Amino acid sequence: MKITLKDIAQFNHLDMLAQQLVDGFITGLHKSPYHGFSVEFAEHKLYNFGESTKHIDWKVFARTDRLYTKQYEEETNLRCHLIIDQSPSMYYPTNEKDKIKFAVLSAASIAHLLIKQRDAVGVTLFSDQINYQSAQKSTSSHLHNLLIKLGDVLEEQPLGQTNITKVIHEMAGKIPKRSLVILFTDMFQNGGTDELFTALQHLKHNLHEVLLFHISDVSTELEFDFPDRPSRFVDMETNEIVKVNPNTIRESYQKQMSKFYKEIKIRCGMLKVDFIEVNTAEPFDKVLGAYMLKRKRMQ
Repeated sequence: MKITLKDIAQFNHLDMLAQQLVDGFITGLHKSPYHGFSVEFAEHKLYNFGESTKHIDWKVFARTDRLYTKQYEEETNLRCHLIIDQSPSMYYPTNEKDKIKFAVLSAASIAHLLIKQRDAVGVTLFSDQINYQSAQKSTSSHLHNLLIKLGDVLEEQPLGQTNITKVIHEMAGKIPKRSLVILFTDMFQNGGTDELFTALQHLKHNLHEVLLFHISDVSTELEFDFPDRPSRFVDMETNEIVKVNPNTIRESYQKQMSKFYKEIKIRCGMLKVDFIEVNTAEPFDKVLGAYMLKRKRMQ
């Protein structure tokens, strides 16, 4: 069964929810997603006829005239940093907080997968500045602490306005080189896109791989599906109020949003940044699947 936000009755136990998502996702795969991940050499064993010759140690053969194969064990070979936008717009819709819930549970699930692989994971929360940043570690106690912090995000009062550009520039210099940086955001911020892509380029320049999840409530934020009656819209970050009948601007709004996200996709492609559009009404499998594909490509 694919789980969506609507299937979740309560968020009291984030660790259990994340574990449930991970277990369900892995069960649904035809083969283990962990097969073939990078490993560390452990010891030799005698080669048995009929086995693959892929791991024969030819240097040992040259010394001993006997065939041995290398055996391997898993190692921590990936550092990942989860960066979550917790600005006021991420707490939309205000009654359900679907976007921040989706981001938090997605990040918690990926953190579970990372720790299962003994990979190191860190978390950063931001709005117009960095509000929290953890170290990158691979221990179960570290995961426990991260999940407590992520659970707190749902109860916190959002402050400030989104400033993705500023935060990404700052993070680019703080995260250890050759990390996978996963960004969860609704992409709503003041200013144009040029500055944003300069910041993403900063991450790429520092040898990071980047996976950007754009989280949205598609029906209202992209399709502008509101009742056809005079309505009052309040900007969650500036408190600016606009009174309008949605029907009069829907077509124009949809065209502008389509143009905006098309530009983002193209420019992310040019930077080799994985841009994944995520609807909060969809199952979490899309997020976990995108992470696993990225993870395998980095081997």
